[in-house]
Amino acid sequence: MMRSPKITVAPNGARLQQTDHAGLPVSASELAVTARACRVVGADAIHLHVRDGQGRHSLDVDLYRVAISAVSEAAPDIEIQVTTESAGIYDVPAQLELLRELKPGAASVAVREIARAPELAAQVYATALLNGTRVQHILYGADCLDLLLGWLASDIVPTNLRDAILVLGQYKPPCAGKPVDLLPLIVRAQEAGLRMSVCAFGAQEQTCLLAAANLGCDLRVGFENNCISPDGAVWSNNAEAVSSLTKACAKLHERCKL
Repeated sequence: MMRSPKITVAPNGARLQQTDHAGLPVSASELAVTARACRVVGADAIHLHVRDGQGRHSLDVDLYRVAISAVSEAAPDIEIQVTTESAGIYDVPAQLELLRELKPGAASVAVREIARAPELAAQVYATALLNGTRVQHILYGADCLDLLLGWLASDIVPTNLRDAILVLGQYKPPCAGKPVDLLPLIVRAQEAGLRMSVCAFGAQEQTCLLAAANLGCDLRVGFENNCISPDGAVWSNNAEAVSSLTKACAKLHERCKL
């Protein structure tokens, strides 16, 4: 029987601006409002990106602390995951420093980004383990999965850090995710004992996520990857996307019980 997936909202990402979508949350107060609204309609967690005064992607510890405080106050029972994404700005030492200084409860870490400084890889994951940070490894394809499994086998990644998220498609150059890309990688990852989540760029986002849910994966939805509904309309806000996915998952769950 299909289990109910954990749903994470990724409300802004590193690149979109409010000129792209007026409903994009950027400030700490906007993220707090979004977290509360998304929690009400079924989000279990929020994937946080913070921005500097010019709206640019940032790994600033103080900005994260302000955002985490605001979100925690607005939605005290939502899980908060920060990103260590480089976005072409930050190097591995900066990503390591964020984990060391912030000590977040949860963080996403792209293995292909950490591989830019392989001599620091073990230190990155050891720091997370020491601080009790739940790492979610970002996988963009088979090469990333190969790298992660190699690091697990060689103890560069501690064996209990086995959460991962598969990203279908990409932001730049634009490439939409497709459900057909799911099966081989998900099966292989699950056979290796990874706890898998999935997110997808493009208008087929919800189709991809429902296929992933049917394979036992958790899901991530939100404006970081897509703001277009299954019927082609533009979501007004992230809560609409979460609500639609939650309802679609409930229907899928009911069908699977028949």
